[in-house]
Amino acid sequence: MTKVREFYICRNCHAQSMQWHGQCPRCREWNTLVPAQGVPRAAGRPPSPQGTPGIIPLADAPSQAPHGFSTGCQPLDGLLGGGFMPGASLLISGEPGIGKSTLLLQLAGSAAREGKTAIYASGEETLSQVRSRAERLGVLHPRLLAVSTTRMEDILPRLEAGGSPPDLLIIDSVQTMSAESAEGLPGNVTQVRAVSGELVSRCKQCGTALVLVGHVTKDGVLAGPRLLEHLVDTVISLEGDRKESYRLLRVLKNRFGPNQELLLFRMERRGMELIEDPSTLFLGTHDPSLSGTALVMTMDGQRPFAVEIQALAAKSWLAAPRRAALGFDVNRLYMLLAVIEKRLRINFAQADIYAKIGGGIRMQEPGLDLPLVAAILSSYYDKPLPERCILWGEIDLNGQIRAVHGHDIRMNQAKKLGYAPIICQNKDHTGPIGSLADLHSFLFRRT
Repeated sequence: MTKVREFYICRNCHAQSMQWHGQCPRCREWNTLVPAQGVPRAAGRPPSPQGTPGIIPLADAPSQAPHGFSTGCQPLDGLLGGGFMPGASLLISGEPGIGKSTLLLQLAGSAAREGKTAIYASGEETLSQVRSRAERLGVLHPRLLAVSTTRMEDILPRLEAGGSPPDLLIIDSVQTMSAESAEGLPGNVTQVRAVSGELVSRCKQCGTALVLVGHVTKDGVLAGPRLLEHLVDTVISLEGDRKESYRLLRVLKNRFGPNQELLLFRMERRGMELIEDPSTLFLGTHDPSLSGTALVMTMDGQRPFAVEIQALAAKSWLAAPRRAALGFDVNRLYMLLAVIEKRLRINFAQADIYAKIGGGIRMQEPGLDLPLVAAILSSYYDKPLPERCILWGEIDLNGQIRAVHGHDIRMNQAKKLGYAPIICQNKDHTGPIGSLADLHSFLFRRT
């Protein structure tokens, strides 16, 4: 049964609070909270309006295309479907220290320079710390406002539809905010649900673009209830190695623009700088004369770029040889080694196998199978691949090579960069190299 408990209701605005206050947290009137008993209304849910909304044919609903304002970065505007949309909510996640606060403070400064009012609410830093970062980034502006608080009620008065709500509100982070109408410590499921629900509802009413910063768990997934991702309009993730300078901005959900798209940034002292053409960025100092390396034309969203796959096959003195993978799932390495042993009759029982993706990035696409196998065989035979060779393709358990999505985009980019030979399986599932045996014969026929 639902628990009946005592709470307080404001006589002026009917807001609910679990504790008594001399001043109402919502309307700021004094001595208006009165005790009540019953089941409190769920946090984040506004009071029921008088009457019920009319049910009309969908064709009679008003048609209005959303018009957003620029983020200050044209590629990011295209990624978000036109920039920040009024009343829309965006959730950005990433590991600590990856650059979320830096990027968002830059975007808030760009919005302020365009004549928009932006509020940066930090629950993790003091105003002096936020100002220090803003000075370093060069984004200080009279229209860029800031507040250091962990109470949602300190922000709600600026989100009144009849007042002067900001054009952009950034909450850094939602796990540090607490609502007086919800129980528990900041960051628990109840508080995150209450804070996010109330802020999203208020911003939709007053037309403010909302950006929520979310923490991630040790496994790299977004912390908090799954409802948080369903509640917002856009979910993006900032990824990368904190020891490296490159950051990948990946769109996971988008109601206004394309999905599964990618932007690449470089972390500099003056902030995050967009990399216009990342097609060969991750190659670094690739030396084609060394064995154990292979190039793959991979794709993330609709953006192709070349990445180096490195492998090392060394003699093992252990009873159980080591297998290690960096940048992709180690189970993929186990599976491909089993396929090689079965289909090519190569015994890796006395060999340690190490494999990684150059550049410090992580990838999960099936097109990595073919270059990974080529790199392992190259290291095993200690024979380098052809100098401008590039590969992509999926390998099934029968040792057959399958086509992967984006074949035409990869092919055009590979030809544009001058790679040859290009080893892949085309979209019609036909090609000169259709199996591991064909690949072994083509690359290592003189071994």
